[in-house]
Amino acid sequence: MRPRTWVLVLAALFAVLQLANVTGRDTPDTRNYLSYALSLSGESKRGAASATIDYVCAGKASVARRDQSVDVVRFHRADPSRQVTDTCREREWRHVEPRLAAGQTAGHTTPYMSERFMRIFEVRPGYPVVLVPFIAAFGVTWGVWAASVAITVTGGVLVFLILRTLSVSVPLALAGQALYYVLPSGTTAMRPMTEGLLMALTLAAVWGCALVLRAGRRRAGLLLVGGSLPALFAVKHSQALFLGLCLAAAAVLVSLRRRARGEAPDRDVLAVGALGAAGVLCTMALTRLLHYPSEMDSLQDLLTQHFALPDREHPWREFWQLQGNFWVEWLRRQAWQPLFVAALAAGAWGALRRGGTVGVFLVAAAFTGVLTQAGHPDINIWGERLIVLAWLLPVVGLPLLLEPVVHARVPLPGQGRRDRAAATG
Repeated sequence: MRPRTWVLVLAALFAVLQLANVTGRDTPDTRNYLSYALSLSGESKRGAASATIDYVCAGKASVARRDQSVDVVRFHRADPSRQVTDTCREREWRHVEPRLAAGQTAGHTTPYMSERFMRIFEVRPGYPVVLVPFIAAFGVTWGVWAASVAITVTGGVLVFLILRTLSVSVPLALAGQALYYVLPSGTTAMRPMTEGLLMALTLAAVWGCALVLRAGRRRAGLLLVGGSLPALFAVKHSQALFLGLCLAAAAVLVSLRRRARGEAPDRDVLAVGALGAAGVLCTMALTRLLHYPSEMDSLQDLLTQHFALPDREHPWREFWQLQGNFWVEWLRRQAWQPLFVAALAAGAWGALRRGGTVGVFLVAAAFTGVLTQAGHPDINIWGERLIVLAWLLPVVGLPLLLEPVVHARVPLPGQGRRDRAAATG
């Protein structure tokens, strides 16, 4: 089969496997994004709240039913779905109903919490906009599932395209696509949150770098990088800021290295860096112009349990103390279970050793996950989802690292007519 057929087969296989968990993937953030999407679809505030609560509670009931079926003590008891659903609905409406009655109906999100907290999600329209056509076509439950599958599949396909642009063989490029699906990148991308879309757009930017620096397709690559940054701004503006900053820093490092060797700076590298710097400046300007929540709002949100406690008088001092404590504990846990750190090291080695200049930009893009985690040093956040962008490094870097080993020890099928003739002649 042609490579594109294998890509589609792998994507279809992944989609079929996701039928095992259509519901039960939601997180607390899902309520905000789903209600936003329903509001954009034309639902009233109460209608959006009702549909969102039904979706969340159906997921909790599904998880409770599955958990009980394998509980060695309670597996023979009655199905708990109805009780879990009723309890969930009562609890959710207890938070929403008083706020609706008090007139907290501004914006698109359902008022689960204070207006100050909900404002953080009001400035993230990108993911809800993506949800809208899926919900319109398939309803809430299947629409959210289909959107998650489409976003995750797109991320895997972009990994394949990046690796092929870097001249990695088809089997290893497919392996990279598979890695994206089976590692925490795929698991997190399937959650109804922004992370899947953030990873896909970041991968699009990396592909743009590869097109500019390795494939000679300067215009297409720069358009891809330049388009990814405003798209990221719409999804989560902090990621646009981090990616722009990291791309600009990577361009500076590459240019300094060339200068140290007595070589002139590469115009294409400078162009990518200029786009990154422009993204940083535009993001900072737009957040001020549109009165987006500031870094101080984010800081107080972190330290006051989503504004449930009074604001801290010295938030920066507490933040830096928490920052140090967080990374000490994070490193301790990584030493206990070092798979993530080992994968990052191997991915970085492959990216820098085999990816050339593009590898530097790949490392920079993956580093945005570390910056996101550093901005929210909360060890209790589910599944380390904030740092998930760092998994893009092993997803792309490991196939790059294995390419010479596989070529040396495993006879690969020819990639074109000339290669096939050489292989059979």
